Amino acid sequence: MQRVTIVGLGLIGGSIGLALRKWSAENGNALHITGFDENMGRQSEARKRGVVDDAEWSLVNAVSDADIVIVSTPVGAMRQVFEDIGPHLKAGAIVTDTGSTKANVLEDAKVLPEHISFVGGHPMAGKSESLEAAEATLFDGATWVVCPSVTASEEAIRNVLGIIAATNAEAFFVDPVEHDSYVAGISHLPFVVAASLTTAVTSDPAWRDMRSLAASGFRDTTRLALGDPIMHRDIALSNRDALNRWIDQMVDTLQSFKGMLNDPEAAAEVHAFLSKAQDARALVEVQVDRSSEQASDSQDMMRKESVGDQMSRMLLGGLGRRRRNPDDSRR
Repeated sequence: MQRVTIVGLGLIGGSIGLALRKWSAENGNALHITGFDENMGRQSEARKRGVVDDAEWSLVNAVSDADIVIVSTPVGAMRQVFEDIGPHLKAGAIVTDTGSTKANVLEDAKVLPEHISFVGGHPMAGKSESLEAAEATLFDGATWVVCPSVTASEEAIRNVLGIIAATNAEAFFVDPVEHDSYVAGISHLPFVVAASLTTAVTSDPAWRDMRSLAASGFRDTTRLALGDPIMHRDIALSNRDALNRWIDQMVDTLQSFKGMLNDPEAAAEVHAFLSKAQDARALVEVQVDRSSEQASDSQDMMRKESVGDQMSRMLLGGLGRRRRNPDDSRR
């Protein structure tokens, strides 16, 4: 039996716990999940919901016997967690994370002892910031970024791939700097835009009257502003350079549209701008639908395997699942 400890029991940590416990129950109780969270109320709630098999009130006790430690805290807190747990991890233990930025986390992980393998991770899934929203199916078909440290052992990488596969996610290897650049545009910039739009509109003296008219357009566009300010503060500050680049591009785009808007002869340009954006957004929906179909195919294949096959693939030396090429089915 592998012992897995989850540090941080919010939406992501809680969903990982639920997914792993579900997989373990279906496969001979192959895992024992221990949880830890500085918020004792959240930790108690996690135990009540069956997110973990047990919870420890001491971080040291929570990790001392762990084979794999999953750190699911805000990225700004991770270095301190690594420093706190490092001296108490057993030789050969594996540490991974779920942080939204990777270059800085990999740098912070260098404080871990040499006998510890660190494999950076980032599940591209989420909806709310609370444990109450955690669910075992959160990662079904989702992309789970993998960024191993240069000193991580092959066995450690395989074990992390096994954890990812057990949650029904799809592992995807990427360079940490490239990852941070990409997510700055598709994840971090949207939050900043939502927060900025909310601030711009609600700080206007007319907001008291305007808010009664705010409908789905405003609510949908600003939903991300409901996210945890501490988490997004840490993300923004840890990915400052990449985020600055995308903010500049967003400002340039808005200025360009403003220029068209103020040109009496630019109706065709405005139409072309909006049509191009509509087409680009429609392609995103097509890609999401295809990814869901591919994930369903993979899950069907997994269900056809024996328990022994699954365990050997997922844990203790199994290769886990590779991200499928959309063209594979045509070959």
